[in-house]
Amino acid sequence: MSTGNEETEKGQADYILPCPECHSGVMRLQYKTYFTWLNDELVTVPNFPAWVCDVCGRRDYDNRAVNWLNTLLNPLAGKRRLAHRRPRLPRIDRPQP
Repeated sequence: MSTGNEETEKGQADYILPCPECHSGVMRLQYKTYFTWLNDELVTVPNFPAWVCDVCGRRDYDNRAVNWLNTLLNPLAGKRRLAHRRPRLPRIDRPQP
């Protein structure tokens, strides 16, 4: 008998990892609130992807999501950088060895 969740359960099973801390639990993808400091302000991000161990509770945040968040919180995001060019040296015609 089909419950309609086989595809969902099978898709989640592809992303289950053993816990690197307790070695007996399984890391499962969950959505938790992420907390970080930006200068003197506490920033909270709800529904942030994290891998959580079902035994010891170890929490590893998704690397791609953290990198994306750091890009968004970067104070230089969206600002043009000035290109630093090296001054052009005068061309001296010398015979090649």
